[in-house]
Amino acid sequence: MKLVYVFDAYCGWSHGFSGTLREVVSRHPDLPVEVVSGGLFTGPRRVPIREFGYVQGANAHIAELTGAEFGEGYERLIADGSFVMDSEAAARGVAALRHVAPGRAAELAAVLQHAFYVDGLGLSEAATYRKTAEAAGLDADAVVAAFEGPEAPGAAAEDFHRAAELGVTGFPTLLAVDGDHVTPLARGHATADEIDQRIAALRTP
Repeated sequence: MKLVYVFDAYCGWSHGFSGTLREVVSRHPDLPVEVVSGGLFTGPRRVPIREFGYVQGANAHIAELTGAEFGEGYERLIADGSFVMDSEAAARGVAALRHVAPGRAAELAAVLQHAFYVDGLGLSEAATYRKTAEAAGLDADAVVAAFEGPEAPGAAAEDFHRAAELGVTGFPTLLAVDGDHVTPLARGHATADEIDQRIAALRTP
């Protein structure tokens, strides 16, 4: 059995779930974790953030429910409403980090969301991935090369296809996958204890 975490780096609820995911992963070191980008803001949804009037209210609710931080850097970044959340670029970045440090994919997904939602760094910028890689002790040149390389768009598309193949339509979604059996453990929000109970039920003969 393994865990599959389907999220979007530009999804506030995914940011709110980061702490829960960290706790679940720490409690279950025996379970591999596959991280998949879902593609929330692509195509016609790739528009200035002002088009999504609900964002600030949703963020306040997420912070209240999960304790997630929305920092001053983020508030400055989106203040004039012109910032465009591009999930394809973010997925290329997630894939680049995953390529260089596959065993740390869940940790790095959370770090990337912190870079956006706290520090206010855009996830379409190579400089963001260089900074993230350096802070994580990774080969920053390798990460940037993977983000900007010719295979990057294909890696993002593969993630979007994988999410659709798993039947995921909302983010974040945490799944337990055992062969052909796919069991939802969390959608949107859940505590680590709740997820533990679901994992334990799957492991009970």
